[in-house]
Amino acid sequence: MTTATTSALLKGRESGFRRFVKRIAESAKGGLDADKALMGSMAGFIELAKTRFVHDAGAVWTPGRPLKILFAGYSGTRNTGADVRVEEMVRQFRHIFGDEFVEMSLLTIDPELSRGYFRTVRQLQLPQIFPKFLFDTVHQQHAVIACEGSMFKSKFANALSTMMVGALGLASAEGKIAVGYGGEAGNMDPTLEDLVRKYCQDALIIARNAESREVLGKLGVESRAGTDTAWTFEPASADVGQKLLRDAGWDGEKPVVALCPINAFWWPVKPDVLKGALVAFGAKDKSHYKSVYFHADSKEIRDKQKAYVGAMATAMRRFADEHDCFPIAVGMEQLDRRACEMLRDLYGGEMGIFVSDEHEMFEMVSVIRQAKMMVSSRYHAMVTSMPGLVPSAGITMDERIRNLMIDRGTAHLSLSVDDPDLADKTYDVLVELHRDGEELKAGIGRTVVKNLERMGQMGIDFVEHVKKHHPDFPFRDGIGAGGDPWDHLPPLPQDVQALRDLYGAETEK
Repeated sequence: MTTATTSALLKGRESGFRRFVKRIAESAKGGLDADKALMGSMAGFIELAKTRFVHDAGAVWTPGRPLKILFAGYSGTRNTGADVRVEEMVRQFRHIFGDEFVEMSLLTIDPELSRGYFRTVRQLQLPQIFPKFLFDTVHQQHAVIACEGSMFKSKFANALSTMMVGALGLASAEGKIAVGYGGEAGNMDPTLEDLVRKYCQDALIIARNAESREVLGKLGVESRAGTDTAWTFEPASADVGQKLLRDAGWDGEKPVVALCPINAFWWPVKPDVLKGALVAFGAKDKSHYKSVYFHADSKEIRDKQKAYVGAMATAMRRFADEHDCFPIAVGMEQLDRRACEMLRDLYGGEMGIFVSDEHEMFEMVSVIRQAKMMVSSRYHAMVTSMPGLVPSAGITMDERIRNLMIDRGTAHLSLSVDDPDLADKTYDVLVELHRDGEELKAGIGRTVVKNLERMGQMGIDFVEHVKKHHPDFPFRDGIGAGGDPWDHLPPLPQDVQALRDLYGAETEK
């Protein structure tokens, strides 16, 4: 290396360090706004990564070695949907790449809560303050996959989106593969929006609906059409779900009606450093999420939550008075337990409760697929029930369920959590699901098959993106452009394959 070249590299690294320090300093202007400080810190590390030598051993893929892929998402919280999504990404990538040619790692918030999931994947615990950890970890990877469904949104937590944008931005800064796989973009705070605009320009985002692509397009971020990845999931056998239902009081005969409530009004999670300090010294606060982050809380929020859950309870009570059934409350994330217990108490009758803090994802999905019908505020309760042809309606706090219902051709089966007539409207959809369930199943089956093909196309798009970075990667024949989307899916469960056999010819026309 010449003296001039060395001097230029050192100047570049010095310039990068100055940008890093500038970003950290800018973040301090936000005072006690921990979200802005976190985003500023993350931006600083991305700027620093742009000047880093990447030709370290292991940091660059070379032929003959496995491609090292890091999944960045929301695992380790017992969020059933988040875990199912990643489980199916792992299965799809193992099928596409071959086990001998890929080495996968995954970020988990709590390893104890993701223990036993994601076979063959190394789990890495994500610290609460993560920018430096990501700076070090991404450097040793060849590709980053942002894998949470709510990928670019301020609706739930800016910190989660910051982590995924940071991982993508760090990979892009070193010229590595950076892909958002099957996620969504929605309303963002200006600081988060700026972070996405600046650091996701070189990433490929495969979005699960057109609305997300429109948001990303306005930010100048490339995107492709895709879907969710939970469609191929195989739960525990029906016997497992039926036994759990019997243990909860089901007689084995009555139709099971699944209700999936959430804590609809306590989002987004926001930082409060002073309250966090008090909690650290032993103060109790029911709104505390973790670290310095707290759910929104006020008497108005609690009243809204009680009205929403109460509407579900009233509708279920009215329906149960007319139709002999066994209602269950399903908490797809462990945070949903409070809502499920409120629903049971307001219902005032026999109601089984199944929450993911006690049941792993294979059991949870097995239980809901035994239902005769479902009303859900959880997007993935609906998605994972659909391969079992469970007629469903949604009560939504954002656009995800609404978009799914539009895709399914049943937009009228999407209600809003704050509708003043929610009790009557929920009763009406329960009656419709009961009356028209068999007719609705055909549309659900077709939608599943349509999304399976979209997921296969996602696999093709991902393969072509890998080839752009690594033309020598040894993909087998038929994988990538020109291949059959169905060959880019993991092995299909028997019931999912049956849906393809039944509806595949229609959707492939």
